[in-house]
Amino acid sequence: MQASQFTYAPIPAAAEALRNEVRAFLAVEMGRIGPLARADSWMGFDAEFSRKLGEARLIGITMPTVLGGRGLDYFARYVVSEELLAAGAPVSAHWIADRQSAPLLLRYGTEEQKRRYIPGINRGELYFCIGMSEPNAGSDLSAIGSRARREGAGWRLDGRKIWTTNAHRSHYMIALVRTGSPDEGRQGGMSQFVINLAAPGVTVRPIRDLTGGDHFNEVFFDDVVLAEDALIGTEGKGWEQVMAELAIERSGPERFLSSMALLHSLIGVLGASPDALESFHVGRLTARLFALRTMSLAVTAKFAAGEDPAWAASCVKDIGTGLEQELPEIAALIGREQPRVGSGSELAQIQAYLTQLAPSFSLRGGTREILRGILARGLGLR
Repeated sequence: MQASQFTYAPIPAAAEALRNEVRAFLAVEMGRIGPLARADSWMGFDAEFSRKLGEARLIGITMPTVLGGRGLDYFARYVVSEELLAAGAPVSAHWIADRQSAPLLLRYGTEEQKRRYIPGINRGELYFCIGMSEPNAGSDLSAIGSRARREGAGWRLDGRKIWTTNAHRSHYMIALVRTGSPDEGRQGGMSQFVINLAAPGVTVRPIRDLTGGDHFNEVFFDDVVLAEDALIGTEGKGWEQVMAELAIERSGPERFLSSMALLHSLIGVLGASPDALESFHVGRLTARLFALRTMSLAVTAKFAAGEDPAWAASCVKDIGTGLEQELPEIAALIGREQPRVGSGSELAQIQAYLTQLAPSFSLRGGTREILRGILARGLGLR
């Protein structure tokens, strides 16, 4: 039954034509980006790069032209994303806003919200983070406790969020919080809000990872005042809205291209005459990448057709995460030198960095356990 979720979907010629435009941009702008920085790619924050990408109109590909976008389809955005990630471009500053915040606002936001936020996102100047996970909820999004209470013409928000990528560098957060009563059920009574992270009562505390990076953050809301127009979409319909948002988050090429800098460097070291074991592993990795790309493009086709590909997106994310986490291990198995932090060859440093970062790949966008629960339900197994 689920095989039809991944029907082959070739990239249309009109979208494919964008590839040369992106490559021309990268040929100019990537010269200053070193090999180790390229390993960070969609976690690499570079405001200048994002601004230049916005000037080149390579952000907001699917957004309406009246809002500063290009009015193209999901396949066009896929081509742009694929080229940026394959090159190791530092896209983290604008990535979340472009990938899911702007589409969410376009689908559910008011006209005023669209005009206020989307043009700045498309210019690469306005950054958003995601407020979903919470410290006491584990991987169960339906267990969140942050709450916004009606007060006059607005709301008052209390609670906290965790694993909020780039919250310390973002202007706004789109957060899922409770607004209804407990009798509405675990997935009922939730709403989404746009929160100004510079507002009184908002505190952001970075969480450092094994590499010393501070991509993740914990965010505290203490009696934060929200205006009426901070609400996105329909009050109480936040669960349905956030599920649509997560399908976008989980299905893109970033779910299997995070470690491309390592694969490129490894192939460069192995050269034109790898031994039998090296050839086997590189060939197997390449085959898995092509399969994941085909699956991801099938999900893109569903978005383009206006369908809900939540099950298929979860599948791409789960399998893609597995590949990303295995790649550093395979590199260590067949590599000709050991990973090293702060010294050694390009390959040794990239390998060390991604070995430390790889455990986080199965956290962001939904843990493996949650995703496999979704897959089991889709297959009728639970």
